[in-house]
Amino acid sequence: MRLRSDEATANAGWWGETEPRVAILIATYNEEQDVLERTIVGAKSLRHSSKEVLVLDDSRRDWLRDYCAQQSVRYMRRPDNKGSKAGNINHALDRLAEDPVPPDFVAVLDADFIPHRGFISRCLALFHDPAVGLVQTPQHFFNADPIQHNLGISHSYPDEQRFFFDHMQPSRDGWGIAFCCGTSSICRWTALRDIGGLPTESVTEDFLLTLTLQDRGWTTAYLAEPLTEGLAPEGLKEYTTQRARWCLGLMQIARSNLGPLGKNDLRLRDRWSVADSVLFWMTSFPFRIAVVVYPLLYWYFSIIVVDAALADVLSVFGAFFIWSLVVQRVLMPGMVVPILHDVGQLLSAIPITQAAFVGMLRPKGHPFSVTAKGGDRTKIVVQWRMMAPFLVLLILTVIGLMLGIMFDHFAFHDAGDGKWVVLFWTVNNIFVLSLTVLACVELPRRERHIADLPDRGILITKDGIRQEWIRSLTIDEARLRGKSHPVGTTGELRLTGIGDVPVTVTEKTVDGVRVRLQPTAEQREALLVRFYAEGEAPGTDRAKLSGLLLGLSRRLTLNGRR
Repeated sequence: MRLRSDEATANAGWWGETEPRVAILIATYNEEQDVLERTIVGAKSLRHSSKEVLVLDDSRRDWLRDYCAQQSVRYMRRPDNKGSKAGNINHALDRLAEDPVPPDFVAVLDADFIPHRGFISRCLALFHDPAVGLVQTPQHFFNADPIQHNLGISHSYPDEQRFFFDHMQPSRDGWGIAFCCGTSSICRWTALRDIGGLPTESVTEDFLLTLTLQDRGWTTAYLAEPLTEGLAPEGLKEYTTQRARWCLGLMQIARSNLGPLGKNDLRLRDRWSVADSVLFWMTSFPFRIAVVVYPLLYWYFSIIVVDAALADVLSVFGAFFIWSLVVQRVLMPGMVVPILHDVGQLLSAIPITQAAFVGMLRPKGHPFSVTAKGGDRTKIVVQWRMMAPFLVLLILTVIGLMLGIMFDHFAFHDAGDGKWVVLFWTVNNIFVLSLTVLACVELPRRERHIADLPDRGILITKDGIRQEWIRSLTIDEARLRGKSHPVGTTGELRLTGIGDVPVTVTEKTVDGVRVRLQPTAEQREALLVRFYAEGEAPGTDRAKLSGLLLGLSRRLTLNGRR
């Protein structure tokens, strides 16, 4: 594992008195204004002074053009959508090349990713090495992903990407095979021009960009610091669509000239890196489906799926299972919780398995699927189509277990000790499938930054001035703990670093009031910077057993809805 924070600190300001010019590209397709507003304001608030923010609009929206003019950022659109996101960025690179002075570096942000204020300066420090063509940083998320949210474990279970960004990428960097993940990265201008811009042969242009750079002699560095935060997919359909796209893109890369068997100048480790990713996508998720199906073969068709003595199973598989948990605990504590990890993989297993084999057999001709963000999330939504196969498997598993217990002819004794293994296996599957079905019931969401902590504020009304605890704070409202006020009371809420924000009491709560905020344009931008561009990384980086048990128990007793 390679951690580069000390290297970034030691080489800060290597460029001397003249700051490098940085173009910040925000690629957008169908995001709403409240999503784009956060990213644009965050990009403008970066401490690096020699920067230009460009919004690349692939939907050609006039309201966005006008908003960019108000924000004094550069707006670009193109006549078509050829090449999807990569084509959009390449169009901007060609326009930048026509400027009197092109940038020295190009930062890429997804439309829903907000940079922290030190993002550029920390990344640029690693470009002291002239061989570095790209610097990638981890992705953090200010909201809970669908699994965390729907199971009520947002504050006690890490998001799915933490293992990859906090452990796998630094380890890959130690081998010199860290790769670009699209957003939250900075690329050297000369490197991009050297390879002719972003490749468009895959729907995951970021990984292919890394291989293309490596093929031309450029290296990728990974800086494991929380320098951006973004919006995780809020719905299960968006969540699974995104991961299926990653899988499809990897299969396209594997079949390209930069694949493991392609005619290229990649190192053996780069080729093996792609092969390893292919094996991950093509085996992990089909295996997850097989795990919940195989016990049914025994209960319904008398097919012996385990033919081994119990002592052998315990000494071989049991030892392996316990040892793997110990290794995971030592190397990545709190990252993998067995049943929850199974739920996360099982939810995406069907579309990913389909994408893996379709992409390998027919790599071309697939459209780019955009991950939808924003929208109305105020109602309970049951994803029946996603739930159906898991619900059917759960019912079949429970019935099969009951029949096997009550009727001997449903559980032949010639399976020997294997019957006990299948019995344990079946009970485990019931837990996994039950939580998977539960996760398909999407709970309402309210805007909430999961890193927020209680804060102090001063409420000024006609009745006087009182210091209040702020239980929660968003752009539009705040919940205050303290003296109750009648609904309709007006006043001002004094917030540190923001000023006096006009407020109106909208609701009485058990411990205070809820107020609607009416910030000025300047105050609104200051709030956005406070929420998303400053502070520590949102979320948790490891599982917390007590919080998991509490969250799941609340969810199972229908008390997790908030």
